[in-house]
Amino acid sequence: MKKLLILGAGTAGTMVANKLSHVLSRDEWQITIVDQNETHYYQPGFLFMPFGIYGENDVIKPKRDFIPPGVEMIMSEIELVEPAENRVRIAKDNRYLYYDFLIIATGTHPRPEETPGLNDKEWRESIHDFYTYEGAKALAKKLRTWEGGRLVLSVLELPYKCPVAPLEFIFLADWFFHERGIRDKVELTLATPLPGAFTKPRAASLLGDTLDNKNVHLVPEFYPEQVDPDNKVIVAYDEREIPYDLLVVVPVNMGAEVIGRSGLGNEMNYVPVDKHNFLSTQYDNIFALGDAANLPTSKAGSVAHFAAEVFVENFLRYIEGQPMTAQFDGHANCFIESGFGKGILIDFNYDVEPLPGKYPLPGVGPFSLLQESEMNHWGKMMFRWMYWNILLKGKEMPVTAHMSMAGKWN
Repeated sequence: MKKLLILGAGTAGTMVANKLSHVLSRDEWQITIVDQNETHYYQPGFLFMPFGIYGENDVIKPKRDFIPPGVEMIMSEIELVEPAENRVRIAKDNRYLYYDFLIIATGTHPRPEETPGLNDKEWRESIHDFYTYEGAKALAKKLRTWEGGRLVLSVLELPYKCPVAPLEFIFLADWFFHERGIRDKVELTLATPLPGAFTKPRAASLLGDTLDNKNVHLVPEFYPEQVDPDNKVIVAYDEREIPYDLLVVVPVNMGAEVIGRSGLGNEMNYVPVDKHNFLSTQYDNIFALGDAANLPTSKAGSVAHFAAEVFVENFLRYIEGQPMTAQFDGHANCFIESGFGKGILIDFNYDVEPLPGKYPLPGVGPFSLLQESEMNHWGKMMFRWMYWNILLKGKEMPVTAHMSMAGKWN
């Protein structure tokens, strides 16, 4: 009996567990998945909680509901990976779990303590985040009674989960304060380490124009060194300062601490892998998927989904001693909620920047690429149902893992 061990029951780990449970023989394979948290969070929904669009029940479900029959699920902290012995030590009963193949899907996590002055007395008072369930709830409570002033959203470090979420937050804040009738009392600023609104030139131009049209001040190439909560300023390494009344941050993101302790990660605790097949650059029986891997693309759910499709195809060949011929191209797509019932869709990969066009059907859509539309907003809204009912369960989605140029124009 061969043993496949999956660390992490988030988006990537759960999808892969479901997909592999359907294609690996139960007589030949034992699949085990380990996670320390019982609750599965629909993380894209955190964005909507501060504005009252989603409630708590929209974003949480038990993880066990999505683990397929025949897959053993163990709830425990993961203490150490010992690749030389092909085993993992977990806190529960101080057990060792042995494996023939290991899939690391331990994700990435906000680390506010990495920035001086951030995780301080003003944390969740005048300084907030929305990348966690608790943070989104606290910010929702704050915004219900906030009467205006300087709202600054600052991205503290790269990379971080869902690169478009800070833009979406600012766009929704613009809508939210208009709805409350206090937009004229609110000054919105987006500070980012990027040279513009996004990493790719054409999308950056469109999104930058959208910020301008919404009267949002963009501060590019801003690398925060510390937050000064007493004087309510955020200070960059080049000594530039941005004053705020309400600070919303995207904290430093890092991979799981166990990856660092186990010597499997880089300086940010992300696992170095081949960007096309996710095989560890150190060990020939370890793979890393989703946000846990150091892929040179977005840390986003769509990347985890498309990567999982390619991974399963390759893994079935790999365990038979055949070459992994499928190549992940870095495919990512994102609906960007732009406020007032509209959204923007981008679709790109390692080599091709977001282009205009129609998606997923050429010339038909129904979604428009690099264009604001009501249909794109509804695509964003519909995705929550698809996430819970199709994507997590490893079912086929109506889009290909490899990015298609059909329907796009240059």
